[in-house]
Amino acid sequence: MDHRVFWVFVSAACLLSLPLAGQTYPLTDEGGLGRVFDGIGGLSGGGATSRLLVNYVEPYRSQILDYLFKPNFGASLHILKVEIGGDAQTTDGTEPSHMHYENDENYFRGYEWWLMKEAKKRNPNITLIALPWAFPGWVGRGKNWPYDFPDVTAAYVVNWILGAKKFHNLDIQYIG
Repeated sequence: MDHRVFWVFVSAACLLSLPLAGQTYPLTDEGGLGRVFDGIGGLSGGGATSRLLVNYVEPYRSQILDYLFKPNFGASLHILKVEIGGDAQTTDGTEPSHMHYENDENYFRGYEWWLMKEAKKRNPNITLIALPWAFPGWVGRGKNWPYDFPDVTAAYVVNWILGAKKFHNLDIQYIG
């Protein structure tokens, strides 16, 4: 047997024999070395990646949400990033916008509000992040590029943040 293969085999056997179950590995930044650990996050975006979760029957839906968001249980996510719907196909589907038109505001469209509130119920300290994948056509004033009108684009995103707070009591910590 080749010596390299032998040592890979021995190393793997040693690693597999270590007792891993039930051990806790604390993540700290006490030494001040390196970056601050912001947490482990999940993403609901790209058009309907978590759309079906709303339709799961109980108790399965609550069990899945518990596994995702309850601290010290399952994935115990620290961060949830959601898509700001833009009425456009962005990967797996289309998420509705809070503003189909410039004078149209509805902060109850879509399921991201529901998901953020369910996450907050299970972990009040979860960090909420939002990011638009696309924008309705009016934001770009008929062009396919909303960034030519930064005031309109910014107002669209800011309105979503304000709607999250006003209608759902959700604080969005970061925006993309």
